[in-house]
Amino acid sequence: MKLKKRSSETEVNDTPKKRLPLFSKIAFIAAGVCALLFLGFIISERFADFFNKNISSVFRALLANITDILPFSLGEMVLIMSPVIVVFIVMYAMRHFADNWRDTLVFCGAIVSVLAIFFCSFTLTFAAAYRGARLDKKLGIERRDVSAEELYETAKILSERVNEEAELVAFERGGFSVMPYGYGDMKDELISAYDVACGEYDFLQLLDSNIKPVMLSGLMSYTHITGVYSFFTGEANINVAFPDYTLPYTAAHELAHQRGIAREDEANFMAFLVCMESDDAYIRYSAYLNLYEYVSNALYSADPALFREVHSTLCGEVKGEMVAYSAFYEKYRDSVAGDVSEVVNNTFLTMQGTEGTRSYGMVVDLAVAYYLPEK
Repeated sequence: MKLKKRSSETEVNDTPKKRLPLFSKIAFIAAGVCALLFLGFIISERFADFFNKNISSVFRALLANITDILPFSLGEMVLIMSPVIVVFIVMYAMRHFADNWRDTLVFCGAIVSVLAIFFCSFTLTFAAAYRGARLDKKLGIERRDVSAEELYETAKILSERVNEEAELVAFERGGFSVMPYGYGDMKDELISAYDVACGEYDFLQLLDSNIKPVMLSGLMSYTHITGVYSFFTGEANINVAFPDYTLPYTAAHELAHQRGIAREDEANFMAFLVCMESDDAYIRYSAYLNLYEYVSNALYSADPALFREVHSTLCGEVKGEMVAYSAFYEKYRDSVAGDVSEVVNNTFLTMQGTEGTRSYGMVVDLAVAYYLPEK
């Protein structure tokens, strides 16, 4: 009996101790290097611009080219599968890493190393873009505080432009305009416009990439998200449950992120400038109307009387489009998912040194500076 007992103890002592995987150790070292890079972006605007243009662009292109092979959004699939993945990880941990505290800590270290990889991905592909020079500086325009009168003048210009493009666009009885092609053709039109824009703006990355429609777009609408750039898969995703006129402009916005324009107001304005390079009327109509909505909303807050005056200049079809959109959006307006999404997005954007979700609407300042340069 004693010999049998000693044999058992020997077997226990000979059981190899669980150690942190080599992958995790490499991940932590890489995260340390990326943390130093991130600090460099914060300290030096020039270093951030250099890294974004010459190094991050390579990683973004690599990820985009790899995931373009897939007919679906890998980023969305990971999100959908995340509950199953979490349950599997918990069950696996309980079976193999719950014997003692040491094994539990090893497992936790492995999980944290996976998060470290996400941090490395963000740092190498997108973080520098938040810390580089502002878009107005790159465009050579002067951003400034704007008056109600300047908002009015800018909105009036956009109203004239959107009316002109509306004459070339088809509308259905429900009030919405109709995009005259599918998502594939829309992507081709936008990539062609980006090719032209890259020749004009040397800071814009030349890249032939895809646009991924979100499979669960209906559910996504309750989060108030119209599109998202997945930095860890390199994919530009759009919510296709929203009305047609929002899609080209939203897609151009996400493609701007994919090309290293990180700040939301700047991605909004870059999307507008790119759409202006298109020879397709619907692409231009989408951009003019979306930018008009940003500017006119700001004008309404500043001076409702001037807003009503400029709004009256819109043609009946465009007014009908805006009324139809308001009716469409009503069922999504008040949702818990939207509130949670707002908090999460605002927190992330604030952490990147921006003005949070308020930065989306700051495209108005860029629009005014572009159309009404100071004399």
